[in-house]
Amino acid sequence: MNDRELIYLPGWKQRDMVVNKEISSLELTRAALRRIAELDNRLNAFITVDETGAIAAAKAADEALAKGREPGPLHGVPTSLKDLEVTSGLKTTLGCALYKDWEPDFDSVVAERVRRAGAIILGKTNTPEFGNREETFTSIFPAANNPWDVTRTTGGSSGGAGASVAAGMCALATGTDGGGSVRLPAAFCGIFGHKPTQGRIPRYGGVSRPAYNPTSTSGPMTNTVRDSAIMMQALCGHDPRDPASLRQPVPDYLSDLDKGASGMRIGVSISMGFAAVDEEVEDSVRSAARAFEELGAEVVDTPLKLDPPPRKYWWTIWTGNQKAMYGHLAEQHREDLMDYTLEMIDHGETVTGAQYSQALRQADQLRLQMAQFFDEFDILLTPATAATAWPHRNPPKTVGKARNEGQWAGISYGAIPFTMAFNIGWNPAASVPCGFDSKGMPIGLQVVGRLDDDATVLRACAAFEKARPWAQRRPTVS
Repeated sequence: MNDRELIYLPGWKQRDMVVNKEISSLELTRAALRRIAELDNRLNAFITVDETGAIAAAKAADEALAKGREPGPLHGVPTSLKDLEVTSGLKTTLGCALYKDWEPDFDSVVAERVRRAGAIILGKTNTPEFGNREETFTSIFPAANNPWDVTRTTGGSSGGAGASVAAGMCALATGTDGGGSVRLPAAFCGIFGHKPTQGRIPRYGGVSRPAYNPTSTSGPMTNTVRDSAIMMQALCGHDPRDPASLRQPVPDYLSDLDKGASGMRIGVSISMGFAAVDEEVEDSVRSAARAFEELGAEVVDTPLKLDPPPRKYWWTIWTGNQKAMYGHLAEQHREDLMDYTLEMIDHGETVTGAQYSQALRQADQLRLQMAQFFDEFDILLTPATAATAWPHRNPPKTVGKARNEGQWAGISYGAIPFTMAFNIGWNPAASVPCGFDSKGMPIGLQVVGRLDDDATVLRACAAFEKARPWAQRRPTVS
């Protein structure tokens, strides 16, 4: 088996091979590092590659098995972490010039749990500054390139993570998602990405000043649904350092994963009442809905209408939080911050307490509306994005038959209208590959579930993956 075949194996299979001593973690890790050395000069997926640390960790994983220690759920598997996750002793830039040489002395919760699960951290993946763009570019590192077409964006803000998995440099990656930052690059890069229920994966560790952040969470990005379910099992669970982390026991995300979609009641919304969509994206989503019918689900076109569009009050909350978290950096080091971050902070400074309160109320109304929707349905299907990956810094002028308007901080919201609702609504939501456009670029299907029912989202995605397998098709740079 060559390096490419080996690293494209599902992470769970890699772990089994290591535990069964069919291959050592050291051999597996060296294969991943060779893949990175071969491919990443064309993709810029990794800001930092930790070859020394990864090899040392792989040797330790093999030694632990030799001594009879119980292996973790990700034991010996090479994994990438988005460079918004703080890592002890490993450079963490946050995509920001102010931190381009920072080596923290502590781990974020996700980094802690990835290590505890036995995974091998290969390095830190490319991200826009503080995760603040739907494309992945900064002043400190070249833009991440899409493995399907290097002239096009990977999406953001977990763009490096998306490229690292899609190109077969690792099977497992972590991203973060505050407005779609796991699901957008998953859709653009043709992989699976899951945004958990808010509070399921705790948040701790960073440089921002403490602020209420009701929209952001970490999440897994993988080539297969099962790998993401295993990562969810490893990453979820209460942490007392995060007051918003859920205290309820972690559900079993694997027990029902293969039970299929038969008997599910599924609602489909192409526009959610406000969004334009490219024809090829709509066609792929409708084809995916028919696949669920073939699997025995009841599929219904729903007149779901989100009014006002969630991005309007999401923007108020997001920018208010940016001011609270990073406003001191704009005051002291304005010249070192990206224009998109400054625009968010500057707008956040204009947000009044009354406006922020009203936005929170609108978010409450959205959660009520979605709770009522999920009284009737098990799953909601929408496009993950309204358009496929576009050339770098050149978003489409039109989406569907509508003009692509409403850019704030340079972000092309008309092309990515569907994800923010479920950050502000807290619902679990995933992007699963469902086709390709005429240019050969991947299309993502968004699968949304009721609050804290990540298990049903993962189960539906696993059923769709089995009915419409995607992982055999490889991108140009792989």
